[in-house]
Amino acid sequence: MCGVFGYIGERDALEVCLQGLSHLEYRGYDSTGIAGIKEGKIVFCKKAGKLSQLKTGISLPTLEIAIAHTRWATHGKVNDQNAHPHFDPALNLALIHNGIIENYDQLREELKKEGAQFSSETDTEVVAHLLAKHYLGDLAFALHETLRKIHGIFALVAIHKDHPDLIVAAARDCPLSIATDAKKSESIVSSDPNTLIGRDYDVLFLREGEIAKIEKGMVKVFDPSFQILEKKSIRIQGAVKGPSKEGFQHFMLKEIFEQPATFQKAILGRLEKGVVFDELALPTKVFEEAAKIWFIGCGTSAHAGAIGSLLLEDLASFPSFCDIASEARYRKSLMTKDALVIAVSQSGETADTLSALREVQKNGCKTLALCNVKNSTLAREADGVIFLQAGPEMSVCSTKAFTSQIAVLTLLAIFMRNIKKKLSKKMIDLYEEEIKEIPSKIQWVLDEAQKIEKMAKKYSEFNDFFFMGRRYMYPTCLEAALKLKEISYVNANGYPAGELKHGPIALLDAKFPVIAFLANQLTLEKTMSSLMEVKARGAPVLAIAPKSLQNMTKIVDDVLWVPDTLDELAPFPSSIVGQLFAYYFAKERGCDIDQPRNLAKSVTVE
Repeated sequence: MCGVFGYIGERDALEVCLQGLSHLEYRGYDSTGIAGIKEGKIVFCKKAGKLSQLKTGISLPTLEIAIAHTRWATHGKVNDQNAHPHFDPALNLALIHNGIIENYDQLREELKKEGAQFSSETDTEVVAHLLAKHYLGDLAFALHETLRKIHGIFALVAIHKDHPDLIVAAARDCPLSIATDAKKSESIVSSDPNTLIGRDYDVLFLREGEIAKIEKGMVKVFDPSFQILEKKSIRIQGAVKGPSKEGFQHFMLKEIFEQPATFQKAILGRLEKGVVFDELALPTKVFEEAAKIWFIGCGTSAHAGAIGSLLLEDLASFPSFCDIASEARYRKSLMTKDALVIAVSQSGETADTLSALREVQKNGCKTLALCNVKNSTLAREADGVIFLQAGPEMSVCSTKAFTSQIAVLTLLAIFMRNIKKKLSKKMIDLYEEEIKEIPSKIQWVLDEAQKIEKMAKKYSEFNDFFFMGRRYMYPTCLEAALKLKEISYVNANGYPAGELKHGPIALLDAKFPVIAFLANQLTLEKTMSSLMEVKARGAPVLAIAPKSLQNMTKIVDDVLWVPDTLDELAPFPSSIVGQLFAYYFAKERGCDIDQPRNLAKSVTVE
């Protein structure tokens, strides 16, 4: 989950790389580092902590070539020594790495027997030693020889003091893009092509052990047998400027408040005379012949997939289910040719989701990607894709991408209804009208932000929470619990309301609040029964309830209201409450909201 970046060209490589790291820090912020070549020597600076720490302590000269790294720690503690880049003992070369070298321990022991001395605890340093061992004047060939020794997933980028005009790179199951500008005056290597700022670029993507020689404005690619490979590039228009908080204190709050607009973008042009996805690229026949739909995803995306599964059942009467992606890859009996697998990922780079996608494709399943990032690995590898159109999401804690995911999944359920002809036109007209009202209902919740902030402050003294709900409110409460634990570091667990009495209720007392999601009319009576069981145990109860349940104030300790809507659409206003509650709770406790500890935005390792 690290970010790698490299530059060679006419601009100051140091400044370009620091700018690149600022756009890649979402991939990890345990430590950062940069290395370049100056007057035939490797020069570098690396620091534990965020990019700001590196910028404060850096004293490097102007560079024409540099590589840079932002780390999410896997092997080794967070300290200066384990920060990237890593080097060979003679400091002839510098190397940065995203991924995991699975056989690093065995290689490390072999190298030690040959006299190698290691200065870090990382798996990456093994690669630096191997690269130096195989170097005989051709750095790219040395990398080729090194790749034959290492197992795992990786994106590797290296420079050598003898080649001040060359960067070499390789990738296997890890995202790595290489860009050249139209004037052929510079080349950039990056974990994410969407970090390119200011110019238009021709971009190609490395995969499956491919190796690249990167010079100023030129790239030469080799296949795993080190034969020249003709590789197609695509034109990407670089962003005019980087992301901005636009007056908000945190990106997370800004992105929460963008959701009326991002919801509209998610459905814009897609809900006209039925449902149309212009970019889909999957023939209607795939949906007609599908016997089941299988959602796979991780974290927030898995919660969206769970809601999507319910929507397909209710709106299209179609068999569907959802699995955590890291578990889905082992469910061989489900990998049949009549299954349509929908992989949900905000970034399109989630390693567990990509591994599951590749596994189901091997077994003949058709695949559809649901993601937010164009040119992502998931968007390129799936058979078809639907983009969320939510715009860049900078906060590690996902908010607007989640509501855009369930917006698209609602449309997809109606799309499947049209194919399977399961619901009456009257019912579909009702759903379509209600969908169009959702932005105003999200805004209604946002207008209540001060009340939600007051409630978050009241509950901020607690360190343990249960979130409960049924049917659509169950994955909604899971998502709300995830938001709270992600940015506040408190113990927050989501449960189906009916499951509390099957064990978890033993934990409840006056110091263990329950947050009850009640905006599912079909299951309301059953949920209320569970709520009464909770009250009998003395636990404080905060209800998130539709306005029509005004009698709720007599039953629970506190209420946050949401506007009434159909059960199938209730996750939208309820999840906004959960997001705002988590935000203000974390703010009250002084937490790092946009970059919470131990997390990264794009999870590119398994």
